[in-house]
Amino acid sequence: MLYIINYFFEDIRKKMKAVVQRVINATVKVDDEIKGKIDKGLLVYFCVEKGDEEHKVDLFAKKITGLRIFSDENDKMNLNVSNINGSVLVISQFTLSANPFTKGMGLRPSFDKSESKERSEALYNMLIDKIKETGVPVECGVFGAHMEVEYINDGPVTIIMDL
Repeated sequence: MLYIINYFFEDIRKKMKAVVQRVINATVKVDDEIKGKIDKGLLVYFCVEKGDEEHKVDLFAKKITGLRIFSDENDKMNLNVSNINGSVLVISQFTLSANPFTKGMGLRPSFDKSESKERSEALYNMLIDKIKETGVPVECGVFGAHMEVEYINDGPVTIIMDL
């Protein structure tokens, strides 16, 4: 019985995830070569879990580009990335699917919920394309590569999204 309950709850926790940070600037390097660089805008770490559906990508793109987390003339968070002529840097980040509370409560997290590399890469590229369709400039890392990300968080403002 406990196995069935755990299986049910494990299934409903599968979610596409993103960590969105308002940044003054951000750069991603692979092998000391700059692959993506933005000034003021959003740094987005993006993760796909098993079973995530394509329609979620469209919702994520609309939410990311529509988030009103930039300050207006009254210092209120009322502006989105487009309103400030900002950009988005998207980084693939499978480790957002980590489950640190695995069997035996060990210290090595499980990544069992991560989607396959092929499907994750397809949805990652789809997110980049959907953001581009909004007219917001997009830069990106290299899917599956070891990347070095440098940024200055503005605020700090960090939003965790899952769907």
